[in-house]
Amino acid sequence: MKQVQFSIAFSIIFFFTASCWTLNAQEIKVADKDMSLKETIYNENKVKVLNYSLKEFDALFFEFFDKKLDASLLLTKEEFYTYTVQIAIFSDRLAALYPDQKEIAATNKKKWFAEAYEDYLVLKASQKK
Repeated sequence: MKQVQFSIAFSIIFFFTASCWTLNAQEIKVADKDMSLKETIYNENKVKVLNYSLKEFDALFFEFFDKKLDASLLLTKEEFYTYTVQIAIFSDRLAALYPDQKEIAATNKKKWFAEAYEDYLVLKASQKK
């Protein structure tokens, strides 16, 4: 009887341990293969973008979306990441200007850094159809 209870207890513990490992494995993200390019662009543009006025940022933001949605224009990988990283950098400025919005700014920064050129190419391919 004790052996059966021990087997059941061991099985339950093993099940929950394996479940936890599976959940942790799902949280591990694949390294961004373009991260070194993004970091280079970040370092080159940080000071400049942190000094942007809201008007300059708006111009950058809308220029990016105009180019992104223009079916006849294809941005290079560096051009694409220059826009997305600059938009991400401006989130730091917003966090400094509006301390109560730090979490939102951090979320926006992550979102813009997560933008992938491959996704942009898929969008462009769908625009041509």
